Parts: sequence; C-alpha cells; structure tokens
Amino acid sequence: MQHKSVGVLALQGDFEAHARTLERAGARPVLVRTRSDLDGVDGLVLPGGESSTMLNLLDREGLTGSLREFAAHKPLFGTCAGLILMAKTVTNPEQESLGVLDITVERNGYGRQKDSRVVKLEGIPDFEDMEAVFIRAPVVRSMGRNVRVLATYGGDPVLLEQGHHLASSFHPELSGETRIHELFLARL
Repeated sequence: MQHKSVGVLALQGDFEAHARTLERAGARPVLVRTRSDLDGVDGLVLPGGESSTMLNLLDREGLTGSLREFAAHKPLFGTCAGLILMAKTVTNPEQESLGVLDITVERNGYGRQKDSRVVKLEGIPDFEDMEAVFIRAPVVRSMGRNVRVLATYGGDPVLLEQGHHLASSFHPELSGETRIHELFLARL
C-alpha cells in the first residue's frame, strides 16, 4: 500500500502533533516551511497556533499565494488557527485570510486560554463519542450554502467541509485518535 504524502504547515503551532497523528493514520507527513516543500504533497494540514503570527510568517516566506493556489487543486485541513486562516471573513479583530472556506469566524469565540475545555461532539453519529479539545478556539458565525456541517458543539458548527477542504474549531490531533485525520486522508 502506498502512503499518501501530507504536508503539515510547520511555521508555528503544534505541527508535530499533527505529523504524529497523520503517521498513525497511515500517511507520510512532510513538514512544509517553503514553497518547494509543497511539491509532491497530496494535501496540507494548517495546524492550530496563532493565526495572525502565521499570516505574518506566510507572507515573510512568500507562501500566501502558493497556499491559495494549492487549495484550488488539493485539499486543506485547518484546525483552530488553521480554520481561521481558511475562512473568507475573520472578526475579533478583523484580519486577512486565505479565503478558501465560505465562512465567517470569530477569533477566540470560545474564550481565552483559561476557558479551554475538552468536550464531546454533537450532531453526527460518526463523531458523537469523540472528545474535542478547544483552546482559544474560533466560533463559526456564518456559512455559505456550500459548507456542510459534520459535527457541532453547543449548537455551533465545529467540524466543516466545503468541496475537498475540511476544517475544525478544535484540535483533533490532541484527542489521541485518528478518525478526523482519516476523514481528511480519504479526500486525497
């Protein structure tokens, strides 16, 4: 069996946890720090971290345009700050983004660091028993009609898909299991 190569944006955030989870899910992780690192990967994970810092690093490394171009042809999976980077509109405060998901997100919508929590997902049978780790997580405030909700928490969408892209408000790489990463791998 040939393992898919999946890039993990490795400029900031807990990219190592995603790489380990992808490996357990059967993929070959590739740490992406430059445009040439995108060559040959089948999809890309945008990890959690600090979205405004990530945007500055993307600009400094000349990766912003490359990621938009990559997303037009290959799947992205954004978690927490990665979801913020993928959003069309960002609030609290407003900031630029890649604009690949037709959503509006509010940064830190679930509260500050002290408000971090581990919860059970709601709404979709495949994920209802899954623990989700929320750390300064964004809240999805609105969605376009082509965005599909896969799981919710407190009535809010927290796991979404649009086309070949996947995004979560929480950190699936910290739950100790691979189901959501496997869902992403199935898109490759």
